[in-house]
Formats: sequence, structure tokens, C-alpha cells
Amino acid sequence: MSVLENVDAATNLAKNNELQLLVFRVSDKADSAYYAINVFKTREVVESKNHFITQIPSSHKMLEGTIVLRGMQIPILNLPLWLGVSLTKEENTRSNILVCDFNGIVIGLRIMSAYRVLKKNWNEMHAPESYRMGENNVVMNDTRLEDGSLCLVLDYEKLLADVIPQAMVNVLESPANLKNIEMPSKLKNGTVLIAEDSKTAQKHLKQIFENANISMKLFENGKLLVDYINSLGDNASKIPAVITDIEMPEMSGFTVVKLLKGSLKTKNIPIIVNSSMTGSNNKREAEVLGADGFIDKTKSQNIIPLIIEIMNMKNGKS
Repeated sequence: MSVLENVDAATNLAKNNELQLLVFRVSDKADSAYYAINVFKTREVVESKNHFITQIPSSHKMLEGTIVLRGMQIPILNLPLWLGVSLTKEENTRSNILVCDFNGIVIGLRIMSAYRVLKKNWNEMHAPESYRMGENNVVMNDTRLEDGSLCLVLDYEKLLADVIPQAMVNVLESPANLKNIEMPSKLKNGTVLIAEDSKTAQKHLKQIFENANISMKLFENGKLLVDYINSLGDNASKIPAVITDIEMPEMSGFTVVKLLKGSLKTKNIPIIVNSSMTGSNNKREAEVLGADGFIDKTKSQNIIPLIIEIMNMKNGKS
């Protein structure tokens, strides 16, 4: 747990386009890769040997079972196995459990060891195209440690979707939740812009907007979205809404909000932050920067009704 002790406030980092990563390994082998996760999705690291795992019958092969930690039952996911790494019985005993919080869902990831906390600017995070060749890739982006070692940031939303799909968004709830709701013509006839780097979250949002028959355009990161909006000039005012994740390479969602709300041409565009970092500090910072709404990724099926509500409020409708 000592590697988590010197963590700064999440919002101070995010609004400066910075993040802190907890770097870890899933094996002690010399060629084992370094992996990372945003520290603000983590709670603590505990030794697995101190916690008895209760197996769950007929569960996914990567769901080892559950442990009880401070009165809470926590599912344990075998991260090495998801990455194609097999641990010996002895390694399993020496391994640790990284307790994480995704959208309020607390899970434990089996890792071998926590290495250190690393501070980075989002423009130092890269998303090589080679990671995006298919829907089954598990790496979202990478960065470098001080010694030049490659450090990979994983698509943890894909892990959850693979192993605990019931914890993810229910895309079938949309467009049922749009019944008896009048859709503004600007939304019906326009194109919603979305900055999101997770293939899993992209897939969910595509389904939600297709189900509602609303046009949308996806961008792999916030910088691409902002550059596109800037290229529109005065036509930017035709954009019905912008949706942005917080964690993205090149430019964070908070920076997206700050830039768009700070421009006369784009300040009136409704902006919704759609994130798995659902702590109260993040929601408060999004509001302070000017975001019009914040929605958990597990509740993304409600994003279109939220857009309509915000558009109506801006137009003076109740």
C-alpha cells in the first residue's frame, strides 16, 4: 500500500491535463511487461495470501471468486490470465490483489507486485494504431518509464465487459427511455460529437445512438475532437452536444471542457462528461469547469435523455 501514499488530488492533476498511474507487473519474470492504471481508480493493494477466496460455481474462468475485505465482498479477477500469463502455485501465493473502483463497482485484480506511482501529462500517453486493429485488443495506450521501459495502460472496461458483463451499461434500455420525450430538432438533425478511447465504451455508445436513430461522430481522444470543432469555424454552433471521457491520451476530458467552455464559439454547446471515474471530486471539477452534466459509464443508456434535458433547460423549456 506504500506506493499509494503520495497521491495528489485527482482534480488538480486532471485540470492541468495530468494524471498519476500506479505501475505494476503481473509476473516476476525478467521479460514481464509493466502495466498501469489511474491511481484514482485504485483503493489499496493487499497480499493475496492473507485473504481466502470463495469460489463461485459456473462463473467465468477469469473470475476466481470473492474475498471479504472490511466487510465488503469483492470479486477477484485473474488479470494475468486475461493477459495470457499463467502463474505457478508459488507465484500465486506471493501475488497481490489490487483493489479498484470502477463506476462504484469494487473489484480486485490479481497482480504480482505494485512497482511505483508515475506522474504523466496526457500528451505523453500514446495510442499506437497497432493496438486498434481489432475489437479484442486489451491495450488502450502506452507511455514510457524514466528508464525507457514501455508501460501499457489496459482497457479495464473491456475486462469488466468480458468477465462481469452485468456490471456494464444496459444498451437495451435505450431508446425505451425516450418514450414520451420530445426530441429537439437540433439533436434529431445534428451530429453529437464524442471523445472516447475505450473500444468497449465506443461500442456501447454506438449502439445507444443507433437505437435512438441519432447521428454521432467518434474521436479517439479529446485533442482530435477539439481540433475537429475548431476546423468547423462558425458552424460549430450547429453541434447539438459533446460527450467526453476524462481519461484519454493527448488531451483529458477536463481540458476539453475547459477549452470549449472558454471559447465564445463553443461555450453554449452542451457538454456531458461520461466517465468511470465517478468520485465526487471529479463531478465537482467537471461542473466548475463548465460541464453541463456528468454521467457514469454504467448508466450511459440515460445519456440521450440527459442531453435532451440540458438542451431544453438552455432553451428555457421546463
